[in-house]
Amino acid sequence: MTSTGIRLHAPAPGWAIAADVVVVGSGVAGLTAALRCEAAGLRTVVVTKARLDDGSTRWAQGGIAAALGEGDTPEQHLDDTLVAGAGLCDEEAVRILVTEGPDAVRRLIATGAHFDESTEGGLALTREGGHHRRRIAHAGGDATGAEISRALVEAVRARGIRTVENALVLDLLTDTEGRTAGVTLHVMGEGQHDGVGAVHAPAVVLATGGMGQVFSATTNPAVSTGDGVALALRAGAEVSDLEFVQFHPTVLFLGPDAEGQQPLVSEAVRGEGAHLVDADGVRFMRGQHELAELAPRDIVAKGITRRMQERDAEHMYLDARHFGAEMWENRFPTILAACRAHGIDPVTEPIPVAPAAHYASGGVRTDARGRTTVPGLYACGEVACTGVHGANRLASNSLLEGLVYAERIAADIAAGHADDTLHARVPAPLPHPEHPAHPLLPPESRLTIQRIMTEGAGVLRSADSLTRAADRLSHLHTEAREALHENGKTSEPGVDTWEATNLLCVARVLVAAAAQREETRGCHWREDHADRDDQTWRRHIVVRLNPDRSLAVHPTDTPEFPPTTHSPQPARPPQEQ
Repeated sequence: MTSTGIRLHAPAPGWAIAADVVVVGSGVAGLTAALRCEAAGLRTVVVTKARLDDGSTRWAQGGIAAALGEGDTPEQHLDDTLVAGAGLCDEEAVRILVTEGPDAVRRLIATGAHFDESTEGGLALTREGGHHRRRIAHAGGDATGAEISRALVEAVRARGIRTVENALVLDLLTDTEGRTAGVTLHVMGEGQHDGVGAVHAPAVVLATGGMGQVFSATTNPAVSTGDGVALALRAGAEVSDLEFVQFHPTVLFLGPDAEGQQPLVSEAVRGEGAHLVDADGVRFMRGQHELAELAPRDIVAKGITRRMQERDAEHMYLDARHFGAEMWENRFPTILAACRAHGIDPVTEPIPVAPAAHYASGGVRTDARGRTTVPGLYACGEVACTGVHGANRLASNSLLEGLVYAERIAADIAAGHADDTLHARVPAPLPHPEHPAHPLLPPESRLTIQRIMTEGAGVLRSADSLTRAADRLSHLHTEAREALHENGKTSEPGVDTWEATNLLCVARVLVAAAAQREETRGCHWREDHADRDDQTWRRHIVVRLNPDRSLAVHPTDTPEFPPTTHSPQPARPPQEQ
């Protein structure tokens, strides 16, 4: 795969760091990769957009899924994951996840993460949607992500791994052979580094999280603007399955005009016995699925949306009054505090909920070692598409995927470095282009993009809605290009304009893929194609960015991903830390 030659308009780097590997992102995937790379003796630099603990991981409430309970097996976990993925999971990728997952969780515990324990002294495990077993380990009741983030951040600091915080990654650097040579980044604020700089390294691990901010209402933090996917596209990498955006069914409803990050009401609340009801108290998920409220998330989100349409309502309710005050305070203290902060007391009243954008099941396409179609560029966590999630992620598999595949990436990089192959050198990147290669959008475009996407590519989609969204996004794209072409002007480089430009990039890809997939599958719901079509669409949609900034969109020939074209590399088994 060759680079597109497209880069964001930005000043030339004014400083540089040399490393063996640069990890972009500081969630469970990024910090795990960094710790394993450092343990293998690699000079490792972590670049993160905010503070080390400000990514999506710390917002994860429910927990981490693994076959750790008595009677549970990786095979049962695999079966539940395949069902949720609606025919598009890569079975081998899932098998890796569920078989390596239990030991990966144990290594996480050895790193310092403390999970809730049962009265008998073992891990306290709960259930969530799509799981037939209690296999969700949690911490602090409903603060699992915060505890995992705390443990990993402390480990990174204790090991003295070099970090660059408050740094927005801009573009991938490549050498004359098209191999990875590091990244450019912009550091916001004062510190050891400031302004645009570079980290020169033969291996780059993208762990930048999601792109939920492409929609008006999301559970994602403000930093989740699709930067990793946009960078990978500009670098010539392939992305896949971006149409499969999971809308979490139970997000606290704050009003029809609420925008930005919304409070999540974890699936674990339903796992402990909460009921979804309409305004009349009717449990409408009964009869829609054998697991009722604990059906996979796409089924529950659709069930809520249908009931809202039937009742001409803006939201439904989650009723957990029967928990009582003690259970709410001990098991779900974070959710209880969030609800009360917005004037709702779940101890005495049902919680108003509605679906909101939550998780990108697709992303930068990788193989089983996290390698993308660009040599030296890796991806893990939500930014990646490993094939694990298929058309719909199974609840609490995300933290596990970040953990398992980060370890596999570190093993692959370490093996390459030890063998003195492409990783064992500090490459010379191509010089910074003299002219801006990509026009920047004005900051106010962010809200425009979010509203376009919410209206046209949200929970409910159709050919008409997607065509309107594509036309409006194309207008924004063309407007920026013409301004640059006709008078050489583009918006001033800065965090707001770079983020808006990245959001437009991922929005265009998402809409193009959603328009091509003329069926309903997993969390992709087409009103005009209500049925699942395995004969035509049991395959993946792969997208590349052409040098002229147009999109190359095509389905795979089979349900299997084509290889990423890297030669096989032996991987070392993960080691206890």
